[in-house]
Amino acid sequence: MGLDDKIGNAAQEAAGKAKEGIGKATDNERLQAEGQDDQAKANLKQAGENVKDAFK
Repeated sequence: MGLDDKIGNAAQEAAGKAKEGIGKATDNERLQAEGQDDQAKANLKQAGENVKDAFK
């Protein structure tokens, strides 16, 4: 996995955590769900990159 991919995935996961936290604090279920979705997408991308790295 390239460094750019790692940084991008980490940034997306951090943004998702922030959205989720803000959603919880403001009782905004939609924002909380978006944050969880962003985190899941980042984790899925990271898993895909790890699989690619395993076959190099």
